[in-house]
Amino acid sequence: TRHSLFARIVYAAAMGDDLGAGGLRFEREGAIGWCIIDRPAARNAFTPAMYYGLKRAVRLVNSDPDLAALIITGVDDVFAPGGDLGGRSEPGDDLPAGLAGDDVVPFLTIRDSRAPVISAVNGICQAGGLLVAMMSDIAVASERATFRVPELLRGIPDATFAAALPAHVGIAAARDLLLSARRFDAAEALRLGVISRVVPHDQLREAALTAAREVLQTAPLARAQVKRMLNERYGQFDYQTMFGSLETSPEPREGMRAFMEKRDPEW
Repeated sequence: TRHSLFARIVYAAAMGDDLGAGGLRFEREGAIGWCIIDRPAARNAFTPAMYYGLKRAVRLVNSDPDLAALIITGVDDVFAPGGDLGGRSEPGDDLPAGLAGDDVVPFLTIRDSRAPVISAVNGICQAGGLLVAMMSDIAVASERATFRVPELLRGIPDATFAAALPAHVGIAAARDLLLSARRFDAAEALRLGVISRVVPHDQLREAALTAAREVLQTAPLARAQVKRMLNERYGQFDYQTMFGSLETSPEPREGMRAFMEKRDPEW
């Protein structure tokens, strides 16, 4: 509703650079904002507040006149492995009440951002972490990065991957990556078109800054129109099926239990 939207705008303004998530940090480097996924004790797994914090980071760079672009990266050898299947949270997590499902996840917000969003993929990049990278304007990956689409191993019919992955890599490769849930390296990710640049690990930070500065050289209104036309190439994001399955199907519960118990799922 209009009232709830206004409340969220006021709430976001009050937050400042605090993203409301204990596992995220926001840092400024001139006109570049850095959103750093920093939850090493949980291997950078996203809490719901972290997912929503990524939305806040995108909104921040789009609303602050001192900021022009956002770079998302992780700490240590992990970019992000997706959501925390253990349901844990962190001190500092501050998720607005009443949000659920696609109100929380940041993928389309990243995709539709007026300000450029760059992912600097420093290591393991899976599930929701891979969607963050794919929805960014440019994904620059370390040569050490590894990738995976493991949702079907957890019993989750992921709507964003089903729509976005074929648009990036074609139907045959999307079937391979989605249905096998196999790991693949940075070289294959580049060859398939999952990400767009691979650099030596120690050059990742500068390469991400370079990518952001390159995009910022282009005309913003024309760039927005091109992005809109590019985004129309994605298929339907069937979130009704996805979130309905999460609520009613036994498969996601079994998949998550199996993951936590470190065993194969019993389908």
